[in-house]
Amino acid sequence: MASSARHRHHVYVVLLDDRVMNDRSYARANPGWDATRPCLYVGMTGLTPELRLARHKAGVKANRYVREHGLRLLPELYAWANPMPYEAAREMEVELAIGLRAEGYAVWQA
Repeated sequence: MASSARHRHHVYVVLLDDRVMNDRSYARANPGWDATRPCLYVGMTGLTPELRLARHKAGVKANRYVREHGLRLLPELYAWANPMPYEAAREMEVELAIGLRAEGYAVWQA
């Protein structure tokens, strides 16, 4: 299998409107949120981050926080890691979310 075929997965970070904190589930998942930091969604995909965001916004296999509150991608938080193999992306999605939450960001990762 060619390297490009094995390394076709991406992690991505979506900036969410801060009004997402009005959602009880999102707020409960982020008790340590530093209000000077933005709210985020962290995901992984076999598509490009841009196409995946477009699908979220169109309601295709969408996370409701991204569909309702997603503003734009934040490639400065993830581009350095992409692309990667599937298993690496699965692990990186969790690690990235944990790291961003530790820095005070409000994060949803599904």
